[in-house]
Amino acid sequence: MAKVTFFSGQQLPLEMHKVRIIQKLNLLPIEQRRQAMAGAGYNTFLLQNADVFLDMLTDSGVNAMSDQQQAAMMIADDAYAGSATYTRLYDKLVELFGMTYFLPTHQGRAAEHILGKSLVKPGTYVPMNYHFTTSKAHVTEMGGEVLELITEAGLAVTSDELFKGNFDVAALRALIEDKGADAISYVRIEAGTNLIGGQPLSLANFRETTALCREYGILTVLDASLLADNLHFIKNREEQCRDMSIKQITAEIADLFDIIYFSARKLGFGRGGGICIRDEAIYKQMRALIPMYEGFLTYGGMSVREMEAITVGLDETMDEDMINQGPLFIEHMVNELDSRGIPVITPAGGLGAHVDAMRFLPHVPQQQYPAGALASALYIASGVRCMERGTLSEQRDPDGTEPMANMELVRLALPRRVFTLSQVNYAIDRISWLHQNRDLIGGLRFVEEPEILRFFYGRLEPIGDWVDQLVDAFRRDLGDSL
Repeated sequence: MAKVTFFSGQQLPLEMHKVRIIQKLNLLPIEQRRQAMAGAGYNTFLLQNADVFLDMLTDSGVNAMSDQQQAAMMIADDAYAGSATYTRLYDKLVELFGMTYFLPTHQGRAAEHILGKSLVKPGTYVPMNYHFTTSKAHVTEMGGEVLELITEAGLAVTSDELFKGNFDVAALRALIEDKGADAISYVRIEAGTNLIGGQPLSLANFRETTALCREYGILTVLDASLLADNLHFIKNREEQCRDMSIKQITAEIADLFDIIYFSARKLGFGRGGGICIRDEAIYKQMRALIPMYEGFLTYGGMSVREMEAITVGLDETMDEDMINQGPLFIEHMVNELDSRGIPVITPAGGLGAHVDAMRFLPHVPQQQYPAGALASALYIASGVRCMERGTLSEQRDPDGTEPMANMELVRLALPRRVFTLSQVNYAIDRISWLHQNRDLIGGLRFVEEPEILRFFYGRLEPIGDWVDQLVDAFRRDLGDSL
Protein backbone atom coordinates (compact mmCIF):
# COMPACT_ATOMS: atom_id res chain seq x y z
CA MET A 1 0.00 0.00 0.00
CA ALA A 2 1.27 3.46 -0.80
CA LYS A 3 -0.06 6.98 -0.44
CA VAL A 4 0.17 8.70 -3.82
CA THR A 5 -0.24 12.33 -4.81
CA PHE A 6 -2.48 12.57 -7.87
CA PHE A 7 -2.22 15.24 -10.56
CA SER A 8 -5.20 16.98 -8.96
CA GLY A 9 -3.15 17.40 -5.79
CA GLN A 10 -5.27 14.93 -3.83
CA GLN A 11 -3.44 12.32 -1.76
CA LEU A 12 -5.09 8.89 -1.73
CA PRO A 13 -4.02 5.40 -0.64
CA LEU A 14 -3.07 3.18 -3.57
CA GLU A 15 -3.38 -0.60 -3.33
CA MET A 16 -0.15 -2.50 -3.97
CA HIS A 17 -1.97 -5.70 -4.88
CA LYS A 18 -4.49 -6.85 -7.47
CA VAL A 19 -7.82 -8.58 -6.87
CA ARG A 20 -7.98 -12.07 -8.42
CA ILE A 21 -10.84 -13.71 -6.49
CA ILE A 22 -14.10 -11.89 -5.84
CA GLN A 23 -17.17 -12.52 -3.72
CA LYS A 24 -20.55 -11.13 -4.74
CA LEU A 25 -22.17 -8.61 -2.41
CA ASN A 26 -25.84 -7.87 -1.86
CA LEU A 27 -27.32 -4.43 -1.07
CA LEU A 28 -30.87 -4.82 0.19
CA PRO A 29 -33.50 -2.08 -0.23
CA ILE A 30 -34.00 0.02 2.89
CA GLU A 31 -37.28 -1.58 3.91
CA GLN A 32 -35.65 -4.99 3.97
CA ARG A 33 -32.72 -3.56 5.93
CA ARG A 34 -35.14 -2.19 8.51
CA GLN A 35 -36.79 -5.60 8.82
CA ALA A 36 -33.42 -7.34 9.11
CA MET A 37 -32.31 -4.97 11.88
CA ALA A 38 -35.52 -5.51 13.82
CA GLY A 39 -35.16 -9.28 13.39
CA ALA A 40 -31.64 -9.05 14.79
CA GLY A 41 -32.84 -7.29 17.92
CA TYR A 42 -30.95 -4.10 16.96
CA ASN A 43 -27.71 -5.97 17.57
CA THR A 44 -25.41 -5.99 14.54
CA PHE A 45 -23.84 -9.28 15.73
CA LEU A 46 -27.18 -11.00 15.08
CA LEU A 47 -27.56 -9.84 11.47
CA GLN A 48 -27.32 -12.51 8.79
CA ASN A 49 -24.33 -11.94 6.53
CA ALA A 50 -26.57 -12.38 3.48
CA ASP A 51 -28.31 -9.15 4.56
CA VAL A 52 -25.05 -7.18 4.87
CA PHE A 53 -23.51 -5.08 2.08
CA LEU A 54 -20.16 -4.07 3.61
CA ASP A 55 -19.18 -6.02 6.71
CA MET A 56 -17.19 -3.64 8.91
CA LEU A 57 -18.07 -5.46 12.13
CA THR A 58 -14.53 -6.69 12.74
CA ASP A 59 -11.17 -7.53 11.19
CA SER A 60 -11.10 -10.85 13.04
CA GLY A 61 -10.87 -13.85 10.71
CA VAL A 62 -12.12 -11.89 7.70
CA ASN A 63 -8.88 -10.53 6.26
CA ALA A 64 -8.14 -11.55 2.68
CA MET A 65 -5.46 -14.19 2.19
CA SER A 66 -2.71 -13.81 -0.39
CA ASP A 67 -2.00 -16.20 -3.24
CA GLN A 68 1.02 -17.46 -1.28
CA GLN A 69 -1.16 -18.27 1.72
CA GLN A 70 -3.66 -20.12 -0.45
CA ALA A 71 -0.84 -22.11 -2.04
CA ALA A 72 0.67 -22.99 1.35
CA MET A 73 -2.62 -24.50 2.49
CA MET A 74 -2.18 -27.24 -0.12
CA ILE A 75 0.93 -28.68 1.58
CA ALA A 76 -0.59 -29.01 5.06
CA ASP A 77 0.46 -32.09 7.03
CA ASP A 78 -2.61 -33.36 8.88
CA ALA A 79 -0.77 -35.83 11.11
CA TYR A 80 -2.31 -35.72 14.59
CA ALA A 81 1.13 -35.71 16.24
CA GLY A 82 4.53 -34.72 14.89
CA SER A 83 3.02 -32.60 12.10
CA ALA A 84 5.46 -30.82 9.79
CA THR A 85 2.90 -28.03 9.57
CA TYR A 86 3.30 -27.36 13.30
CA THR A 87 7.08 -27.34 12.92
CA ARG A 88 6.91 -24.73 10.15
CA LEU A 89 4.66 -22.48 12.26
CA TYR A 90 6.82 -23.00 15.34
CA ASP A 91 10.01 -22.15 13.45
CA LYS A 92 8.48 -18.95 12.07
CA LEU A 93 7.38 -17.81 15.55
CA VAL A 94 10.83 -18.52 16.98
CA GLU A 95 12.35 -16.54 14.10
CA LEU A 96 10.11 -13.51 14.73
CA PHE A 97 9.64 -13.54 18.52
CA GLY A 98 12.69 -15.45 19.73
CA MET A 99 10.82 -17.50 22.36
CA THR A 100 11.59 -21.19 22.82
CA TYR A 101 8.11 -22.49 23.63
CA PHE A 102 4.80 -22.29 21.76
CA LEU A 103 1.29 -23.53 22.56
CA PRO A 104 -1.28 -23.44 19.74
CA THR A 105 -4.89 -22.41 20.44
CA HIS A 106 -7.94 -22.10 18.23
CA GLN A 107 -8.03 -18.29 18.64
CA GLY A 108 -6.98 -15.41 20.89
CA ARG A 109 -9.64 -15.74 23.58
CA ALA A 110 -8.67 -19.40 23.97
CA ALA A 111 -5.14 -18.21 24.75
CA GLU A 112 -6.62 -15.80 27.31
CA HIS A 113 -8.48 -18.72 28.87
CA ILE A 114 -5.24 -20.67 29.30
CA LEU A 115 -3.45 -17.62 30.72
CA GLY A 116 -6.27 -16.93 33.16
CA LYS A 117 -6.47 -20.49 34.47
CA SER A 118 -2.69 -20.74 34.80
CA LEU A 119 -1.71 -17.35 36.18
CA VAL A 120 -4.64 -15.52 37.79
CA LYS A 121 -5.37 -16.14 41.48
CA PRO A 122 -8.42 -14.83 43.39
CA GLY A 123 -7.81 -11.39 44.85
CA THR A 124 -4.91 -10.53 42.54
CA TYR A 125 -4.65 -7.75 39.99
CA VAL A 126 -3.92 -7.63 36.27
CA PRO A 127 -2.94 -4.10 35.22
CA MET A 128 -3.47 -3.31 31.53
CA ASN A 129 -3.10 -0.25 29.37
CA TYR A 130 -6.72 -0.98 28.43
CA HIS A 131 -8.89 -4.06 28.63
CA PHE A 132 -10.47 -6.03 25.82
CA THR A 133 -13.85 -7.64 26.47
CA THR A 134 -12.66 -11.24 26.61
CA SER A 135 -9.33 -10.44 28.27
CA LYS A 136 -11.23 -8.86 31.16
CA ALA A 137 -13.82 -11.64 31.34
CA HIS A 138 -11.17 -14.37 31.71
CA VAL A 139 -9.43 -12.48 34.53
CA THR A 140 -12.61 -11.75 36.47
CA GLU A 141 -13.84 -15.33 35.94
CA MET A 142 -10.78 -16.50 37.90
CA GLY A 143 -11.36 -13.99 40.72
CA GLY A 144 -8.84 -11.40 39.58
CA GLU A 145 -9.39 -7.69 39.03
CA VAL A 146 -8.45 -5.75 35.91
CA LEU A 147 -6.99 -2.29 36.44
CA GLU A 148 -6.72 0.03 33.44
CA LEU A 149 -3.62 2.22 33.51
CA ILE A 150 -3.79 4.03 30.18
CA THR A 151 -2.24 7.49 30.00
CA GLU A 152 -4.63 10.42 30.28
CA ALA A 153 -4.17 11.18 26.57
CA GLY A 154 -5.56 7.75 25.71
CA LEU A 155 -9.09 8.73 26.70
CA ALA A 156 -9.08 12.05 24.84
CA VAL A 157 -11.36 11.67 21.83
CA THR A 158 -9.56 14.21 19.66
CA SER A 159 -5.85 14.65 20.11
CA ASP A 160 -2.52 15.20 18.41
CA GLU A 161 -0.93 12.53 20.62
CA LEU A 162 0.53 9.90 18.30
CA PHE A 163 0.67 7.05 20.85
CA LYS A 164 -2.57 7.17 22.81
CA GLY A 165 -2.27 3.49 23.76
CA ASN A 166 0.74 4.12 26.02
CA PHE A 167 0.84 2.57 29.48
CA ASP A 168 0.89 5.03 32.42
CA VAL A 169 4.20 3.92 33.92
CA ALA A 170 3.98 6.22 36.93
CA ALA A 171 0.55 4.84 37.81
CA LEU A 172 1.89 1.29 37.47
CA ARG A 173 4.76 2.06 39.86
CA ALA A 174 2.34 3.57 42.37
CA LEU A 175 0.14 0.46 42.13
CA ILE A 176 3.06 -1.88 42.70
CA GLU A 177 4.25 0.10 45.72
CA ASP A 178 0.71 0.16 47.13
CA LYS A 179 -0.38 -3.44 46.55
CA GLY A 180 2.99 -5.18 46.35
CA ALA A 181 4.44 -7.09 43.41
CA ASP A 182 3.08 -10.41 44.72
CA ALA A 183 -0.49 -9.13 44.33
CA ILE A 184 -0.04 -8.72 40.57
CA SER A 185 -0.59 -11.84 38.46
CA TYR A 186 0.96 -10.25 35.41
CA VAL A 187 0.99 -6.98 33.48
CA ARG A 188 -0.82 -7.19 30.14
CA ILE A 189 -0.02 -4.76 27.34
CA GLU A 190 -2.30 -4.66 24.33
CA ALA A 191 -0.41 -3.54 21.24
CA GLY A 192 -3.12 -1.43 19.70
CA THR A 193 -5.90 -0.71 22.20
CA ASN A 194 -9.00 -2.22 20.57
CA LEU A 195 -11.75 -0.56 22.60
CA ILE A 196 -10.48 3.02 22.41
CA GLY A 197 -9.80 3.33 18.72
CA GLY A 198 -6.96 0.93 17.93
CA GLN A 199 -4.47 3.41 19.36
CA PRO A 200 -0.81 2.28 19.38
CA LEU A 201 2.01 2.29 21.93
CA SER A 202 5.48 3.65 21.23
CA LEU A 203 8.54 1.43 21.37
CA ALA A 204 9.86 3.76 24.10
CA ASN A 205 6.76 3.04 26.22
CA PHE A 206 7.11 -0.71 25.68
CA ARG A 207 10.69 -0.45 26.98
CA GLU A 208 9.84 1.73 29.98
CA THR A 209 6.85 -0.36 31.10
CA THR A 210 8.59 -3.72 30.85
CA ALA A 211 11.74 -2.37 32.53
CA LEU A 212 9.62 -1.43 35.56
CA CYS A 213 8.12 -4.92 35.63
CA ARG A 214 11.56 -6.52 35.49
CA GLU A 215 12.64 -4.29 38.38
CA TYR A 216 9.94 -5.87 40.55
CA GLY A 217 10.04 -9.36 39.04
CA ILE A 218 6.53 -9.11 37.55
CA LEU A 219 5.53 -11.24 34.58
CA THR A 220 4.93 -9.31 31.34
CA VAL A 221 2.36 -10.40 28.75
CA LEU A 222 1.85 -8.91 25.29
CA ASP A 223 -1.43 -9.25 23.45
CA ALA A 224 -0.04 -9.10 19.91
CA SER A 225 -3.34 -9.54 18.06
CA LEU A 226 -3.18 -5.98 16.65
CA LEU A 227 0.61 -5.87 16.52
CA ALA A 228 0.77 -5.38 12.74
CA ASP A 229 -0.92 -1.96 12.93
CA ASN A 230 1.23 -0.99 15.91
CA LEU A 231 4.39 -1.91 13.99
CA HIS A 232 3.31 0.38 11.14
CA PHE A 233 2.72 3.27 13.54
CA ILE A 234 6.03 2.83 15.35
CA LYS A 235 7.94 2.86 12.06
CA ASN A 236 6.08 5.89 10.71
CA ARG A 237 5.48 7.96 13.86
CA GLU A 238 8.48 7.29 16.11
CA GLU A 239 11.48 9.19 14.81
CA GLN A 240 14.19 6.84 16.10
CA CYS A 241 12.49 3.86 14.42
CA ARG A 242 12.13 5.19 10.87
CA ASP A 243 15.27 3.43 9.68
CA MET A 244 14.41 0.14 11.38
CA SER A 245 12.75 -2.66 9.44
CA ILE A 246 9.40 -4.05 10.58
CA LYS A 247 11.20 -7.29 11.49
CA GLN A 248 13.73 -5.41 13.62
CA ILE A 249 10.98 -3.55 15.49
CA THR A 250 9.14 -6.85 16.06
CA ALA A 251 12.25 -8.49 17.52
CA GLU A 252 12.92 -5.49 19.75
CA ILE A 253 9.39 -5.60 21.18
CA ALA A 254 9.40 -9.39 21.60
CA ASP A 255 12.66 -9.30 23.57
CA LEU A 256 10.90 -7.22 26.24
CA PHE A 257 8.23 -9.80 27.15
CA ASP A 258 7.90 -13.08 29.03
CA ILE A 259 4.77 -14.20 27.14
CA ILE A 260 3.27 -13.17 23.81
CA TYR A 261 -0.18 -14.38 22.81
CA PHE A 262 -2.15 -13.54 19.71
CA SER A 263 -5.25 -14.11 17.69
CA ALA A 264 -4.17 -15.19 14.21
CA ARG A 265 -7.63 -14.10 13.09
CA LYS A 266 -5.96 -10.68 13.20
CA LEU A 267 -2.18 -11.24 13.23
CA GLY A 268 -1.24 -13.46 10.30
CA PHE A 269 -4.40 -13.11 8.16
CA GLY A 270 -5.65 -16.56 9.18
CA ARG A 271 -7.84 -18.22 11.80
CA GLY A 272 -6.20 -19.54 14.94
CA GLY A 273 -3.96 -18.31 17.72
CA GLY A 274 -1.32 -19.25 20.23
CA ILE A 275 0.92 -18.46 23.17
CA CYS A 276 4.68 -17.94 22.88
CA ILE A 277 6.50 -18.47 26.18
CA ARG A 278 10.06 -17.73 27.24
CA ASP A 279 10.24 -19.73 30.50
CA GLU A 280 10.11 -23.54 30.53
CA ALA A 281 8.36 -23.73 33.92
CA ILE A 282 5.50 -21.52 32.74
CA TYR A 283 5.27 -23.52 29.52
CA LYS A 284 4.92 -26.77 31.47
CA GLN A 285 2.34 -25.17 33.76
CA MET A 286 0.16 -24.28 30.76
CA ARG A 287 0.91 -27.27 28.55
CA ALA A 288 -1.55 -29.71 30.11
CA LEU A 289 -4.46 -27.32 29.50
CA ILE A 290 -4.03 -27.42 25.71
CA PRO A 291 -5.07 -31.08 25.18
CA MET A 292 -7.80 -30.60 27.79
CA TYR A 293 -9.44 -27.54 26.21
CA GLU A 294 -8.02 -27.06 22.71
CA GLY A 295 -6.50 -30.11 21.04
CA PHE A 296 -3.17 -31.88 20.85
CA LEU A 297 0.00 -29.82 21.28
CA THR A 298 0.73 -29.74 17.55
CA TYR A 299 -2.55 -28.19 16.43
CA GLY A 300 -4.41 -26.80 19.46
CA GLY A 301 -7.82 -26.78 17.80
CA MET A 302 -6.61 -25.19 14.56
CA SER A 303 -6.95 -26.60 11.07
CA VAL A 304 -3.50 -27.48 9.72
CA ARG A 305 -4.44 -25.68 6.49
CA GLU A 306 -4.98 -22.52 8.50
CA MET A 307 -1.69 -23.08 10.31
CA GLU A 308 0.15 -23.13 6.98
CA ALA A 309 -1.61 -19.91 5.97
CA ILE A 310 -0.71 -18.27 9.28
CA THR A 311 2.97 -19.14 8.82
CA VAL A 312 3.02 -17.32 5.48
CA GLY A 313 0.83 -14.53 6.87
CA LEU A 314 3.29 -13.88 9.69
CA ASP A 315 6.02 -13.50 7.08
CA GLU A 316 3.82 -11.06 5.14
CA THR A 317 3.31 -9.10 8.36
CA MET A 318 6.99 -8.18 8.17
CA ASP A 319 6.34 -6.40 4.83
CA GLU A 320 5.34 -2.75 5.30
CA ASP A 321 3.53 -2.73 1.95
CA MET A 322 1.32 -5.56 3.21
CA ILE A 323 0.46 -4.26 6.69
CA ASN A 324 -0.09 -0.60 5.89
CA GLN A 325 -3.30 -0.91 3.86
CA GLY A 326 -5.47 -1.01 6.99
CA PRO A 327 -3.90 2.06 8.63
CA LEU A 328 -3.86 4.06 5.35
CA PHE A 329 -7.49 3.25 4.50
CA ILE A 330 -8.48 4.08 8.09
CA GLU A 331 -6.56 7.36 7.92
CA HIS A 332 -8.39 8.24 4.70
CA MET A 333 -11.76 7.45 6.26
CA VAL A 334 -11.03 9.35 9.48
CA ASN A 335 -9.74 12.42 7.62
CA GLU A 336 -12.77 12.48 5.31
CA LEU A 337 -15.23 12.16 8.18
CA ASP A 338 -13.38 14.75 10.25
CA SER A 339 -13.37 17.22 7.33
CA ARG A 340 -17.17 16.93 7.21
CA GLY A 341 -17.55 17.78 10.88
CA ILE A 342 -18.31 14.21 11.94
CA PRO A 343 -16.85 13.40 15.38
CA VAL A 344 -14.21 10.68 15.13
CA ILE A 345 -11.29 9.44 17.20
CA THR A 346 -8.11 11.26 16.16
CA PRO A 347 -5.45 10.65 15.25
CA ALA A 348 -6.47 7.68 13.12
CA GLY A 349 -5.50 4.39 14.74
CA GLY A 350 -5.56 0.78 13.65
CA LEU A 351 -8.32 -1.78 13.20
CA GLY A 352 -10.94 0.72 11.95
CA ALA A 353 -12.37 4.21 11.96
CA HIS A 354 -14.12 5.05 15.23
CA VAL A 355 -17.05 7.47 15.37
CA ASP A 356 -17.72 9.18 18.71
CA ALA A 357 -21.39 8.44 19.35
CA MET A 358 -21.61 10.72 22.39
CA ARG A 359 -20.81 13.75 20.25
CA PHE A 360 -22.71 12.40 17.25
CA LEU A 361 -25.86 11.83 19.36
CA PRO A 362 -25.54 14.18 22.36
CA HIS A 363 -29.30 13.98 22.92
CA VAL A 364 -29.19 10.20 23.59
CA PRO A 365 -28.17 9.40 27.19
CA GLN A 366 -25.56 6.71 27.77
CA GLN A 367 -28.15 4.56 29.54
CA GLN A 368 -29.89 4.29 26.14
CA TYR A 369 -26.74 3.04 24.38
CA PRO A 370 -26.01 5.76 21.81
CA ALA A 371 -23.25 3.74 20.11
CA GLY A 372 -25.58 0.77 19.70
CA ALA A 373 -28.31 3.03 18.34
CA LEU A 374 -25.93 4.66 15.86
CA ALA A 375 -24.66 1.27 14.68
CA SER A 376 -28.26 0.16 14.06
CA ALA A 377 -29.08 3.41 12.25
CA LEU A 378 -26.03 3.09 10.01
CA TYR A 379 -27.02 -0.41 8.92
CA ILE A 380 -30.56 0.75 8.11
CA ALA A 381 -29.24 3.72 6.12
CA SER A 382 -26.48 1.87 4.26
CA GLY A 383 -26.33 -1.90 4.66
CA VAL A 384 -22.95 -1.39 6.37
CA ARG A 385 -22.53 -3.55 9.47
CA CYS A 386 -20.34 -2.03 12.18
CA MET A 387 -19.81 -2.67 15.88
CA GLU A 388 -20.79 -0.90 19.09
CA ARG A 389 -17.82 -0.31 21.40
CA GLY A 390 -19.30 1.44 24.41
CA THR A 391 -21.55 0.73 27.38
CA LEU A 392 -23.23 -2.19 25.59
CA SER A 393 -19.82 -3.84 25.42
CA GLU A 394 -19.43 -3.62 29.19
CA GLN A 395 -21.24 -5.83 31.69
CA ARG A 396 -23.12 -5.06 34.86
CA ASP A 397 -21.42 -5.09 38.25
CA PRO A 398 -22.31 -7.95 40.62
CA ASP A 399 -24.87 -5.72 42.38
CA GLY A 400 -26.68 -5.10 39.08
CA THR A 401 -25.55 -1.53 38.54
CA GLU A 402 -24.43 -0.65 35.04
CA PRO A 403 -21.05 1.07 34.67
CA MET A 404 -20.89 3.65 31.91
CA ALA A 405 -18.08 3.15 29.39
CA ASN A 406 -15.32 5.74 29.08
CA MET A 407 -16.23 6.15 25.42
CA GLU A 408 -19.25 5.42 23.22
CA LEU A 409 -17.70 4.41 19.92
CA VAL A 410 -19.02 2.99 16.67
CA ARG A 411 -16.21 1.00 15.08
CA LEU A 412 -16.03 0.60 11.33
CA ALA A 413 -13.40 -2.10 10.95
CA LEU A 414 -11.44 -2.29 7.71
CA PRO A 415 -10.25 -5.86 7.19
CA ARG A 416 -6.95 -6.08 5.32
CA ARG A 417 -7.04 -6.33 1.53
CA VAL A 418 -10.86 -6.68 1.42
CA PHE A 419 -12.54 -3.38 0.49
CA THR A 420 -11.96 -0.97 -2.37
CA LEU A 421 -11.65 2.76 -1.89
CA SER A 422 -15.05 3.35 -3.55
CA GLN A 423 -16.67 1.08 -0.96
CA VAL A 424 -15.00 3.01 1.84
CA ASN A 425 -16.24 6.25 0.27
CA TYR A 426 -19.79 4.84 0.12
CA ALA A 427 -19.69 4.24 3.89
CA ILE A 428 -18.37 7.77 4.41
CA ASP A 429 -21.27 9.17 2.36
CA ARG A 430 -23.94 7.31 4.33
CA ILE A 431 -22.40 8.32 7.67
CA SER A 432 -22.46 11.92 6.42
CA TRP A 433 -26.16 11.62 5.61
CA LEU A 434 -26.85 10.19 9.05
CA HIS A 435 -24.96 13.04 10.68
CA GLN A 436 -27.14 15.57 8.88
CA ASN A 437 -30.21 13.70 10.19
CA ARG A 438 -28.79 12.78 13.60
CA ASP A 439 -31.59 14.45 15.55
CA LEU A 440 -33.94 11.71 14.32
CA ILE A 441 -31.97 8.91 15.99
CA GLY A 442 -33.11 7.81 19.44
CA GLY A 443 -31.96 5.28 22.01
CA LEU A 444 -32.30 1.55 22.64
CA ARG A 445 -33.31 -0.61 25.60
CA PHE A 446 -32.76 -4.28 26.33
CA VAL A 447 -35.50 -6.82 25.85
CA GLU A 448 -33.12 -9.75 26.44
CA GLU A 449 -29.94 -9.10 28.42
CA PRO A 450 -27.42 -11.92 29.00
CA GLU A 451 -25.26 -11.68 32.12
CA ILE A 452 -21.89 -12.16 30.39
CA LEU A 453 -20.67 -10.68 27.09
CA ARG A 454 -24.16 -9.34 26.45
CA PHE A 455 -23.11 -7.42 23.35
CA PHE A 456 -22.65 -10.69 21.45
CA TYR A 457 -26.21 -11.97 21.67
CA GLY A 458 -28.37 -9.55 23.67
CA ARG A 459 -31.51 -8.21 21.98
CA LEU A 460 -32.81 -4.63 22.12
CA GLU A 461 -35.60 -2.45 20.80
CA PRO A 462 -35.82 1.22 19.85
CA ILE A 463 -37.26 3.69 22.34
CA GLY A 464 -40.04 5.48 20.48
CA ASP A 465 -40.63 5.60 16.72
CA TRP A 466 -37.28 7.01 15.61
CA VAL A 467 -36.61 4.15 13.16
CA ASP A 468 -39.79 5.03 11.22
CA GLN A 469 -38.75 8.67 11.10
CA LEU A 470 -35.27 7.77 9.90
CA VAL A 471 -36.60 5.56 7.09
CA ASP A 472 -39.01 8.30 5.99
CA ALA A 473 -36.16 10.84 5.84
CA PHE A 474 -34.01 8.41 3.84
CA ARG A 475 -36.76 7.92 1.27
CA ARG A 476 -37.24 11.67 1.05
CA ASP A 477 -33.55 12.36 0.40
CA LEU A 478 -32.27 9.22 -1.33
CA GLY A 479 -35.24 7.40 -2.78
CA ASP A 480 -37.12 4.23 -2.02
CA SER A 481 -34.59 1.51 -2.68
CA LEU A 482 -30.87 1.77 -1.87
